[in-house]
Amino acid sequence: MEEPRDDDRPFDLFAPTPEHALLRDTLRSFVEREVEPQAMAYDRDERFNHALFRKAGELGVLGVTLPEEYGGAGLDAVAAVQVCEALSTSDPGFALSVLAHSILFAHNLSVNGSELQRKHVLPRAATGEWIGGLCMTEPEVGTDVLSLKTTARRDGDVYRLTGRKTFITNGGVDETTLGDCFIVYAATAPKTISSFLVEKGMPGFSLGQKWKDKVGMRASFTAELVFDDVPVPVANRVGDEGEGTLHMMRNLEIERLTLAAMSLGIAQRSLQVMVDYASDRKAFGRPIRDFGQIQRHVAESFAEWRASRTFVYDVARKIDLHGAGQRLDADATKLVASQMAKRAADAAMQVLGGYGYMGEYVVSRLWRDAKLLEIGGGTLEAHHKNLSRELARNPGVLRD
Repeated sequence: MEEPRDDDRPFDLFAPTPEHALLRDTLRSFVEREVEPQAMAYDRDERFNHALFRKAGELGVLGVTLPEEYGGAGLDAVAAVQVCEALSTSDPGFALSVLAHSILFAHNLSVNGSELQRKHVLPRAATGEWIGGLCMTEPEVGTDVLSLKTTARRDGDVYRLTGRKTFITNGGVDETTLGDCFIVYAATAPKTISSFLVEKGMPGFSLGQKWKDKVGMRASFTAELVFDDVPVPVANRVGDEGEGTLHMMRNLEIERLTLAAMSLGIAQRSLQVMVDYASDRKAFGRPIRDFGQIQRHVAESFAEWRASRTFVYDVARKIDLHGAGQRLDADATKLVASQMAKRAADAAMQVLGGYGYMGEYVVSRLWRDAKLLEIGGGTLEAHHKNLSRELARNPGVLRD
């Protein structure tokens, strides 16, 4: 039974306030008008749509969780989920770029940065004037983050940053142009991680190879970034030395929740396509929706999507964007939703048969895009480890 609100409106888990309802409607219009028409072409060309990114900034999509004094909307994790879900119904690759910028970079700095850093960076990030990203993964280091090889050595008023980061979303906007600003995790001592703001134009900071021929998410720009004795001012250190691990863990929680939201968008669009096709396509004189084999694909995909969506939004409404220690639920949402999205996209391809295998229909792109969500932001295996460990430490959650 729905709980009444103070204004007698029934509680809507997916748009709990008038601000969320307005954001939902704004996103639907933006996706239909601006995102959908370009999605296929930019995926095929493996290009990032920088102009569309700027439009998203003008609309306020890039700063929904940022404080209002820095140009954001001052909203919560539900709003962040709404953005990533809506964009992913049309263009998951573009949604990934928005997530990397707005959550991994801007929101991260909003929570962990100094007042001076926030004033300098966040207004530019909120409007899309700057594009940013997060630098964690290295050529030889992924999940084992405490083994980072990139180092930051204190040298008077600067840190000398040396190393390479790879698979960096928004590393550039094209093959020759760096992104504008990044949060970089580097070791300031063995097993001690610190966070730094590194801006385009700093000596020794350069764009390495662009990763081409990706399986999916082709509309996001993925690159290697090179740091060759980059002099980073001490004022660009985010927090104190050694706080990088805390920043990382805190940000991973909202990252995993928003990646789960991307999974919801992929599944929703997959369902829409397979339901429409199953009604139009006929076999043996009947719509294929009348056949049990097709009904199974549709029904199971819908049930799994609906359950995952409820789970993701329920966690979103409870999560503290400035807190930590919420990994159990955040990991669980991504573990469940990412696998659900891949199954839904696969079911859509199966329902469409040969047509689903062709680029003419969106499901082949969704199918390719869905796979990354089982890898990026934490692999399925990392979630298994984290969830098992957290439950062993706190079995009481199973009795709540």
